Amino acid sequence: MSTFILVGRKINLRDWALTDLEPYAYWLRPEHEWQSLDAPYYSKLSLDQIPDTVADKRREIEQPLPTPRHSLVIADAASDQLIGMVSWYWVSEETHWLAQGIVIYDAVYWGRGIGYEAFGLWSQYLFDAMPDIVRLDLRTWSGNMGMQGLARKLGYTEEARFRKARIVNGEYFDGLGFGILREEWDARYPDGFSPRVAQSRTSQS
Repeated sequence: MSTFILVGRKINLRDWALTDLEPYAYWLRPEHEWQSLDAPYYSKLSLDQIPDTVADKRREIEQPLPTPRHSLVIADAASDQLIGMVSWYWVSEETHWLAQGIVIYDAVYWGRGIGYEAFGLWSQYLFDAMPDIVRLDLRTWSGNMGMQGLARKLGYTEEARFRKARIVNGEYFDGLGFGILREEWDARYPDGFSPRVAQSRTSQS
């Protein structure tokens, strides 16, 4: 079976593989730092719940994969090692309105432009693969400065702020919604998102 892949510079986005299950289980453990930023207001998996979550992922891998993909691995371009994932879900299927997610598990890869490249490739893929959608969303919280910066760097606009809507470690934070319209994306990336071209454009601005 061929593997779907979106080729980047530092990372590739590719289909999940059975060899990803062991590192996936490791990164699902509740002590890892990424979980303090990725929707920390939701309950973390317990150690007892991880095997069932990994078993669900195994079944997903072994089934025929949908087009467009609902989730792809963020893999280091040199080693093909799983370092994160991208995903999407419907907000309203009737109006072709979806939201995306991204997580980079290993903090070693934070602050290196990995999220920018991965989310840019993912956004371009979704616009290309789903011609009916007119917008893309992402959701985050006011304590996640990295995700807010990533959204703005890619051209997403803050469209919603739900004040004191999330509680993290006993403190209230705002819930945030960012979005970009197809025509805005096309104007920003007229030849499609390319990590190399986008990086060059950013450095010149």
